[in-house]
Amino acid sequence: MKIAVVGTGYVGLVTGTCFAEIGVDVVCVDIDAEKIARIERGDIPIYEPGLDEMVIRNMKAGRLRFATDLSACLDGVEILFSAVGTPPDEDGSADLRYVLEVARTFDVAHSVGRYMTDYLVVVTKSTVPVGTARKVKAAIQSELDKRGEKIDFDVASNPEFLKEGNAIDDLMRTDRVVVG
Repeated sequence: MKIAVVGTGYVGLVTGTCFAEIGVDVVCVDIDAEKIARIERGDIPIYEPGLDEMVIRNMKAGRLRFATDLSACLDGVEILFSAVGTPPDEDGSADLRYVLEVARTFDVAHSVGRYMTDYLVVVTKSTVPVGTARKVKAAIQSELDKRGEKIDFDVASNPEFLKEGNAIDDLMRTDRVVVG
């Protein structure tokens, strides 16, 4: 199985690395080229006990790769996790700008809807409000319509419940999995 994880912040980096640890072929994508270069050098930008060793081990094993161009990584990907930030908006609600950018434009050159070629499950890993899946699905469909493509895809939500400092254990030995 091959998956892509968009966003290499706390949730994305831990999620991608843990999937690689159990044998999944993972590419983690981020638009921040300097952050990707740091990670590839083994300089992990977040503190999570044991994560640096897991990243290095899985990169050496060829199960974990990093990239800045989602369009070049989608071939063969079956599941794409969107693990981008959802900071609070001015009114306190979740700011979905980054989640929808992954679906629609992801810095123009990196669009799921623009570059997907086969069936794909898009999973929002960010904790988002009810109705976000419909918005993500509409954004992807809009891009497919512009291309004149009819490609099946599904959207699901898998909110994260990772505690900093214990995120690897939370993901690898989870007491619950919520998918919707």
